[in-house]
Amino acid sequence: MQEHLKHPPRPAPRVVDYDIALDTHIAPKTFSDKVAYGFVRFLRFFADKFFAKRYGHRAVVLETVAAVPGMVGGLWQHLTALRKMRDDEGWIRVLLDEAENERMHLMTFIEIAQPNAFERFLILAVQLIFYNCYFFLYLFAPRTAHRVVGYFEEEAVISYTQYLKEVDAGTHENVPAPQIAIDYWQLAPDATLRDVIIAVRADEAEHRDVNHSFVDTIDERRAT
Repeated sequence: MQEHLKHPPRPAPRVVDYDIALDTHIAPKTFSDKVAYGFVRFLRFFADKFFAKRYGHRAVVLETVAAVPGMVGGLWQHLTALRKMRDDEGWIRVLLDEAENERMHLMTFIEIAQPNAFERFLILAVQLIFYNCYFFLYLFAPRTAHRVVGYFEEEAVISYTQYLKEVDAGTHENVPAPQIAIDYWQLAPDATLRDVIIAVRADEAEHRDVNHSFVDTIDERRAT
């Protein structure tokens, strides 16, 4: 048992839907939607100002944030299912898979961007603040919390599309993909940063659609 714990298994290889739509946007209609969209645009403004076109470093910090909602949501869905003694309808696994996927994004871009000491400190500070804020948001307004993630992922798709254009234009070097990314996304042995960005962008688009669909499900439950 001790020997097994020394070498825990890696996450299962990721199956990517490369055909997923990239330009999907859910227009905010309700007050909850508008609050969620405004909050995400507020975060986007500061990310653009702070990181500009340093997309690798932006990814490191933002993926730290993106890995929080799935874990928080999975926890609350788990506790709710226990408390109400009902089936979770698959939400827990989906949310925990999302959290793990975003963590793998982070592990990949850490190897690519090599964050400095200040950026590592920023990661700690951002995670501390965002985790507590999102925890209470999900506690009191899960619909808004999922909409926040949906809009956050919409912005992530846009950011990775811009990153890809910069790589194609030669502004950013198309470096070899880290081995962790090759193993996780089952990329070719000679895969590059470009291949990684395309895979990550598809992941973000999937998370976008899933969280927006969770909002629809919550609305349907409240209507019945």
